[in-house]
Amino acid sequence: MSSILAAAGWPIWLLIATSIIGLALIFERSLALRRRYYLSERSIQRAFDLAAQPIVAQHQLSELQQDSGFGMLSAQILSLQNQPAHIRQEAAEQVGRDLAFRLHRYLGALATVAVIAPLLGLFGTVIGMIELFGAYQPQGSDPSQLAHGISIALYNTGFGILIAIVALIAHRFFSARADFILHRLEYEASHLNRLIESRQS
Repeated sequence: MSSILAAAGWPIWLLIATSIIGLALIFERSLALRRRYYLSERSIQRAFDLAAQPIVAQHQLSELQQDSGFGMLSAQILSLQNQPAHIRQEAAEQVGRDLAFRLHRYLGALATVAVIAPLLGLFGTVIGMIELFGAYQPQGSDPSQLAHGISIALYNTGFGILIAIVALIAHRFFSARADFILHRLEYEASHLNRLIESRQS
């Protein structure tokens, strides 16, 4: 490993720092976007059970709100079940925007890693080419210096592309997962709201 770092030159440290940031973001999102945090089956069932009751106690709403993302959304809807439909809709949208922010949090930073990594790799390539041409002399060049410039260019280019590929795949995966969870939250909340409206009519 030390020989690779030496051959890649100092620009590789910028890419290593970028890769560490990217891995930290991937790890954080893989934990934060687990389904049970937003769509707990227990909270879904509990919300519909409470919607069937004529009166919902405040402690029941508090327990539901702390259970999951849908619990937070459904508790807001149930707390306003005696209010007009447009008031429930506005309250649900407000909570939904907060949940959407949580779901898509740090995805922009992960996309930035995917964009900046190949640029840093290109920067390392330029540094390698500078060293390569700097080592050239009309009377003869040192082959080791030429090889070092080439290795800097190739290592940085390859590592930058590798980081970009991993970050881009992770970004697309987590974006799709966040959109799916948000879609299911909207679907279940709409179903719950229709159940409340049917009971009022």
